[in-house]
Amino acid sequence: MTVGQTATFTVTASGTAPLSYQWQKGTTNITGATSLSYTTPATTIADNGSQFRVIVSNAAGSVTSNAATLTVNAATSTSADVLTYHNDNFRTGQNLNETILTPANVNSAQFGKIKTLSVTGKVDAQPLYTSNVAVPGNGTHNLLIVATEHATVYAFDADTGTIIWQKTMLATGESPSDDRGCSQVSPEIGVTATPVIDRSRGANGVIYVVAMSKNGSTYHHRLHAIDLATGAELFSGPKEITATYPGHGDGTNGTNVVFDPKQYKERVGLLLMNGTIHTAWASHCDVRPYTGWLMSFNADTLAQTSVLNVTPNGDSGAIWMAGAGLAGDNSGNYYFLDGNGDFDTTMNASGFPSNGDFGNAFVKVSTTSGNLAVADYFEMSNGVSESAADQDLGSGGAMLLPDLTDSTGAIKHLAVGVGKDAHMYVVNRDNMGKFNTSTNNIYQDVTGALAGGVFAMPAYFNGRVYYGAVNDSLKAFTVTNARFSASSTAHSTNTFSYPGSTPSVSANGNTNGIVWAIENQGSSVLHAYDATTLNELYNTLQMSSRDSVGSNNKYITPTIANGKVFVGTTNSVVVYGPIQ
Repeated sequence: MTVGQTATFTVTASGTAPLSYQWQKGTTNITGATSLSYTTPATTIADNGSQFRVIVSNAAGSVTSNAATLTVNAATSTSADVLTYHNDNFRTGQNLNETILTPANVNSAQFGKIKTLSVTGKVDAQPLYTSNVAVPGNGTHNLLIVATEHATVYAFDADTGTIIWQKTMLATGESPSDDRGCSQVSPEIGVTATPVIDRSRGANGVIYVVAMSKNGSTYHHRLHAIDLATGAELFSGPKEITATYPGHGDGTNGTNVVFDPKQYKERVGLLLMNGTIHTAWASHCDVRPYTGWLMSFNADTLAQTSVLNVTPNGDSGAIWMAGAGLAGDNSGNYYFLDGNGDFDTTMNASGFPSNGDFGNAFVKVSTTSGNLAVADYFEMSNGVSESAADQDLGSGGAMLLPDLTDSTGAIKHLAVGVGKDAHMYVVNRDNMGKFNTSTNNIYQDVTGALAGGVFAMPAYFNGRVYYGAVNDSLKAFTVTNARFSASSTAHSTNTFSYPGSTPSVSANGNTNGIVWAIENQGSSVLHAYDATTLNELYNTLQMSSRDSVGSNNKYITPTIANGKVFVGTTNSVVVYGPIQ
């Protein structure tokens, strides 16, 4: 067996009743172990080689059983680490190194809830997983990193559930922010965005976290760098986040728009790319004044290196994406879907908005020489009217696809995004299409395939893209010759109400693919589907008394690593895996 699992020993005895039992570890009685069977606590490597036996007695005397030897193997990583939102910078959501969970063993007889890890505050950020972390003075552990809205970060042993360390992101005298009159993140705001981990930095690896807090009527956002193994603050952190940008839009001082920390939250998952931490900022509901902020920070010093505002001479244009991360390519660019906000329909000679306002657009940002700049974009021909009607693109997340070959043999670099209008906008990242008043100059626009809008993130696996739209089934779209199928090629039998679902995928290379999705309808339900057919393999309602997730948590994304599935709730992370 493996560290963190339990072992059960059973004896068969006969004689004149009543029979009494006393289990021993070595020659020491185990308190309370007085039944036919004995189940150990979660094992550690120190239990390897331990011997267990039982003394059976009645009025005539007693007899001691033969000893059974317990073998405990060290925890090994059969799964790639999950260091960032949705597994990789493309945001595909796929873990291709999962060798334990398969369509054959994910069923209610062999799979279910194995523990609940209690925390303080909601878990809105996706839990992250790091294997074989050497903790000074405490051995080697697979760590689950959990950040909460109570502005606390936890490192759990992912196998035993033991808290290795926990760390508040609050300064002395502070509390997490209130919800700023917006129910979208409530009742408190601490860590909302999924952190990112760099295992190559610092002595033990670094977790980068943005946390919101307040002291009286003063609000703060700070960037933290946390030692992965100890929870210690690094790089002279945390660093207060402030910004200005030239413009006359919402929040201007006459020359610059000014980042007011009380008007924003960091909802979008952090992106680590080429030694830089990239962040994007959302408003509290549509409470003005606010604009669309992007900021970058040096991963070694936490110093701010660049700022970009995508609606500097207008208003709105916050970056939501249902908590999805900025999607980074291999050339130092990143992509996002902007929320409803001003878009300038008057173009300059390069086809860009004359005032630099990109509300409700699919945006590509260059990081050349460390400076953020809009490199390309796509705006729907009816983008202004959709934005005015709050039917914006920014409710969903952007995903990059791997290099694809079209029917002529040409390599295509594609990205996909869907928002509230349910159009599947597929853009060529090398030429996104910009804006045209009469038509969408876009690589592919798949319409009518989704039954509702998207407030979630897609996933990709083995030539398929998976979407969980509002009031729709989970759907798979095949990608052939770099073109999306016009309709779904597989779908689940159940549907997902608001906010739909962000799927994740586990597989062993191209085999044993499983799509995992959370349904939120009062109480959350974890679903597992065959990745090819979307036939359901398992859901937590099948054994509800044993496997209940608990109350829903809106945008949570399941994390799959090393034979376990981790699901955030309003006060815990629930862990699923093979059951004895």
